Amino acid sequence: MAAYSFFMPPVNHMGEGCLEGAINDIVSLGLTKALIVTDKVLNTNGLVHGVVEMLGEKGITSVVFDGTQPNPTCGNVTEGLKLLAENNCDFVISLGGGSPHDCAKGIALVATNGGEIKDYEGVNVSTKPQLPLVAINTTAGTASEITRFCIITDEARHIKMAIVDKNTTPVMSVNDSALMKGMPASLTAATGMDALTHAIEAYVSTIATPVTDCTAIKAIELIGQYLRRAVGNGDDGKAREQMAYAQLLAGMAFNNASLGYVHAMAHQLGGFYDLPHGVCNAVLLPHVQAFNARVRPEKLADVAAALGENTHGLSDVEAAERALIAIQRLSADVGIPAGLTELGVREEHFEALATNAMKDACSLTNPKKATLDDIIGIFHAAM
Repeated sequence: MAAYSFFMPPVNHMGEGCLEGAINDIVSLGLTKALIVTDKVLNTNGLVHGVVEMLGEKGITSVVFDGTQPNPTCGNVTEGLKLLAENNCDFVISLGGGSPHDCAKGIALVATNGGEIKDYEGVNVSTKPQLPLVAINTTAGTASEITRFCIITDEARHIKMAIVDKNTTPVMSVNDSALMKGMPASLTAATGMDALTHAIEAYVSTIATPVTDCTAIKAIELIGQYLRRAVGNGDDGKAREQMAYAQLLAGMAFNNASLGYVHAMAHQLGGFYDLPHGVCNAVLLPHVQAFNARVRPEKLADVAAALGENTHGLSDVEAAERALIAIQRLSADVGIPAGLTELGVREEHFEALATNAMKDACSLTNPKKATLDDIIGIFHAAM
């Protein structure tokens, strides 16, 4: 095996009630004034105010940027940068799910490297560490709080830019499941299926390792056991905590093994139609894995077993088919739309979407290389 690096934040707080300990660690880092990057929902439901008060009690002042959109844009990053500079903030806190985390990464990266966020599209383009970023997570799905992935929508081109850069890794992640109990069922479902996609794409990736395989498979097991419960009862503390662990494990896997065509294609749907990322992933996941099963049936056989399917006596190909069925069943059970048609996707856009998907950084590690016609065919199958 070739030389290998493993990326994640140096400090990661886990478990219900861990936020208080995380704030004590922020104090120990000598940080004094935060730009809190969040969205309007969290700023109006009292969660942001609670964090501001906890910081204030420790002598840390803060200003709030709540302009993050569900698919954060270059404009969001520019607005946040302006507020950060005007208030001389020395670090950034992201509070929320993947959208605030990605927006905050964009702000923190440009704050130290200069230019515009679109200058950093691609892999390891930046030259300087970003401003210190503490990522406080409120959803169980994206794992953006621990990753070097930053996805920002370029409004001018109507595409999602994949920024994969070691300098966007937060200095600290916080997964306090108490903050996730208010998450609505639809968001729980979408983010949970996003985490499942992370784990499966990392598991079949061309650069998977024994380390990423371990974290990916355990994530798949936990999601299979607890996602339905978390969607069915948002106050189920055990389900929330286990999904928080699952999404973090999936993040550890894909942060180091990368992803594949599910994400490459979903990024285009999100950028073009402004659709929710987790839902796009969930719809595409079984169709892309049907394509990958031609070269990785043994890996998808493992996925089937991790999702609780009885694969005894089955060939790898037969067991891989069970995995596809299990993914679709879980997706349906948690209320994900059955196909792209329900999301308003139109066939006349397939060629442009597929062309951009093949340029996406996530496509590089898919186990089976696709032609343009292959990607268009997967879009058709997902309708």
